[in-house]
Amino acid sequence: MDWQETLLNKQNLKEILQTDKYDEELFKTAREIATSIYSNKIYIRGLIEFTNYCRNGCYYCGINKSNTKVERYRLSLEEILNCCEIGNSLGIKSFVLQGGEDGYFSTDYMVEIIKAIKTKYPKNALTLSVGEHSYETYKRFFDAGADRYLLRHESCTLEHYNKLHPDNMSLFNRLKCLKNLKEIGFQTGCGIMVGSPYQTIDNIVDDILYMYDFNPQMIGIGPFISHKDTIFKNMPNGSVPLTLRILAIMRILLPNVLLPATTALGTLDKKGRQKGIFAGANVLMPNLSPEKDRKKYLLYDNKIATNEEAVEGLSKLKKLISSIGYEISNDRGDYKY
Repeated sequence: MDWQETLLNKQNLKEILQTDKYDEELFKTAREIATSIYSNKIYIRGLIEFTNYCRNGCYYCGINKSNTKVERYRLSLEEILNCCEIGNSLGIKSFVLQGGEDGYFSTDYMVEIIKAIKTKYPKNALTLSVGEHSYETYKRFFDAGADRYLLRHESCTLEHYNKLHPDNMSLFNRLKCLKNLKEIGFQTGCGIMVGSPYQTIDNIVDDILYMYDFNPQMIGIGPFISHKDTIFKNMPNGSVPLTLRILAIMRILLPNVLLPATTALGTLDKKGRQKGIFAGANVLMPNLSPEKDRKKYLLYDNKIATNEEAVEGLSKLKKLISSIGYEISNDRGDYKY
C-alpha cells in the first residue's frame, strides 16, 4: 500500500480512523519510518510548568481563569534555573517552559528568563509553550535564544474551535501565531486533543490535513481528558486507540516530525507511552517542576505526577524504554531537516 497517497484521500482517512483492521500495518509502517530516521532513540524533554495563572477561559482547561478552585502559583527565576540544573545533572539536554498566558511574565521578564537559561546551559535546547503573542514578542523570544515553540491549534475548524473557547479567542489569530513562529525560525509545534467535546471524525480529518500542509517540526497529540471543575466535566474522555492511529498517521505523513507520547496518553492507559512509541512517537516529557507545585498544574483530572512521568523516575523510565527495544537519548533531539 502507498500509505502517503492513501492517507491524503479524505474518504480513506476516515475509514482508517474508524476501524482497527489497518492498525497492525499502520503502526508497523510508522515505527519503521521513525527508526529509519531517528534510530531507536527516544528524546527526553524536561517539562517545567512555571505558572498556572492564565488570562484565558478555554472551556476544557483545568487552569482556565474562571476556575476559582485552583491553587495558583508562579515559579521564580531562581526556581526555574534550579529545575534546569536538576534536569541537566540527569543528562536532560532539552527543557520545555510551559505555562498559562500569565501577564506577570511580561515579554521583558520572559526574555530575561530565556537569556538566563541559555547563558547557563548554552548547549541545551529550550522550548516555550506560553500561548498567543504578537510577532514582535515571538521575535524577541527567538532572538533571546529560545529554539522551539509549541502552540497546539486544538482545531482548524472554526465551528468546532468556537465550541471549545470563549468569544474573545480567535482561531484566525491562533493559526496566524503558528505561521509567525515558523516564519521567525522556531522549530514549531501544533496539535490537537483527540476526542475533545463536539469533535467529529471530519474535524479530525481536516486537522490531519491541516498539519500535513503546515508541516510543523513538532506535533502534540493526546486524548482529551475531562476536568471536574470545567463545563466539560461530564464529557467522555478521548479514545486511546484513535489517538494511536493519529500518531501513526502523522509519522507516516511527516516522517521527520518530533512526536511525543504524551502524559495524557499515559494517564488513560498504563502502557500508553509504550503504545505511543510503537505507533511512531519518539519523545517523552518527564516533569522537572518542583514536586510541591506539580499537582497544582492540572489541565485535566488524574494527571500522572509521580513515578516514571516525573523526573525522579527517569532511571525507571530508561529501563522501561530499554525493555521495549528503545533507548533514551541524551541528545538535544532536534528536528532532522
